[in-house]
Amino acid sequence: MPLALLALAIGAFGIGTTEFVIMGVLPRVAGDFGVTIPTAGWLVTGYALGVVLGAPLLTVLGTRVSRKKMLMFLMVLFVVGNTLSAVAPVFGVMLVGRIVASLAHGAFFGIGSVVAAQLVAPEKKASAISLMFMGLTVANVVGVPLGTYVGQAAGWRVTFAAVAALGVVGFLGVARLVPEAGKPEGVRVRTEFAAFRNVQVWLAMAMTVLGYGGVFAAITYITPMMTDVAGYSEGAVTWLLVLFGLGMFVGNLLGGRFADRALMPLLFTSLGALSVVLLLFTVTAHHKVLAAATLAVIGALGFSTVPPLQKWVLDQASAAPTLASAANIGAFNLGNALAAWLGGLAIAGGLGYTAPNWIGAALAGAALLLALLAAHLDRRSRAAATHPVAEAPAPEPAAVTG
Repeated sequence: MPLALLALAIGAFGIGTTEFVIMGVLPRVAGDFGVTIPTAGWLVTGYALGVVLGAPLLTVLGTRVSRKKMLMFLMVLFVVGNTLSAVAPVFGVMLVGRIVASLAHGAFFGIGSVVAAQLVAPEKKASAISLMFMGLTVANVVGVPLGTYVGQAAGWRVTFAAVAALGVVGFLGVARLVPEAGKPEGVRVRTEFAAFRNVQVWLAMAMTVLGYGGVFAAITYITPMMTDVAGYSEGAVTWLLVLFGLGMFVGNLLGGRFADRALMPLLFTSLGALSVVLLLFTVTAHHKVLAAATLAVIGALGFSTVPPLQKWVLDQASAAPTLASAANIGAFNLGNALAAWLGGLAIAGGLGYTAPNWIGAALAGAALLLALLAAHLDRRSRAAATHPVAEAPAPEPAAVTG
């Protein structure tokens, strides 16, 4: 695999750390700003919505410059946002900082997915995408637990300052290792939007919203769930997040490998199993060992859907992949926002800290139904292309008399 994938993985590591580390320090942030846990959950929802908005906006702007320069600019935006979060005097300012940082997220992964896929042979596209996303999964094994530990020991502001420093490293990695390919040829805004005429692109993004939203329904409030329900100490959340990250790491590798061979069967298996495991989490969350094991399985199943869904979008929008790819990254975070909001409503309504788990199970189940529909439409489309309907023979001209 090209060395440039390492640079993309470095940027993904920083972005993944800032996206997920908030879960580990959420109670500390809420306490320092004097807000409730559901209100603090808006730091997750706001970040996710920022990704949804920033992905198409910055991707469209990025068509005017080279992809390398755009990736470098996104890293600068990421650093500014996390620095603002680190020094925020009030909750509102921190929320703004989270949104600024999130604007870089969708466009970075969207453009990065296109770059990664173009660096390798067609039969290795999903594997290349998964290697870029490996930075995100490694962030959950190393960056997020370490950030959580630092946040609990030295304060969450130090955590976000360290994340900003990671962004600087990501910037240097892109500048050093990603080749300069010039401005993308033939990329036009109108052409990029044309990809959304394909119903399969919309189905893929809907699967992304619901499937990954199922994961975030449980993970957003994992700290109070593990401390108040499972009975873990606050310090134990660090290694619980390591387990979740290890699950994501394994799921991402397996997803990238099998998506190149059997994309739809992989989605059926992952989404179906994810729905069942999330439903079981409402029970296993009350037992320490079972809760920890379930957390790892959720990470593996949830992230095994990322490479196949991203590849499915690239395949369906092959003529204009950049905007569609970025929009699908936005869809991941729209699912995060939806899940965090629904989970917060359930907790605020007095249903307890395990209520987001059955919400997540319902979301993942709905994603499975959409995957079945997408597969059916794809089979029908292929059959129509292979066996076109024969045209009726033209009528013979009438005989001329007289």
